[in-house]
Amino acid sequence: MADPASKLADKHNLTALIEKMEGEPIASFYKIQVLELSPGYARVSMKMLPEYVNFNGVVFGSIVMGVADYAFSLAINSLILPSLATQFNIYLLSPAAVGDELTAEGRVLRSGKRMGISEITVVNQDGKLVAKATGTTIPASKQ
Repeated sequence: MADPASKLADKHNLTALIEKMEGEPIASFYKIQVLELSPGYARVSMKMLPEYVNFNGVVFGSIVMGVADYAFSLAINSLILPSLATQFNIYLLSPAAVGDELTAEGRVLRSGKRMGISEITVVNQDGKLVAKATGTTIPASKQ
């Protein structure tokens, strides 16, 4: 059974995170849509535009990483706000193309006083796995 104080803290963090997300420049710039957000979980989507294509005719890996990173940051910050990434590792498994709608899901595997560990998957509109990532965070002091 979950600790009632823990549930209250999760709800408070989620509310604070949603307030911070409003008008956030990077999500607005990339037109990232938040599809689902709950304590320790986030699902976001992003449409791949012609401006994101590299000289090989596929979407830059850093764009795929961007949508994965956003899901990662929302998932962990929904539990401990603020949390800062100390490591992010991504495997780009399939290229993304212009017109693809990428969906990234971030799940917190462990969230503690010293560090958090999350895993992230990115799929296209057909459910094809585009990327798999892991990330590590540390709680940051509130400023």
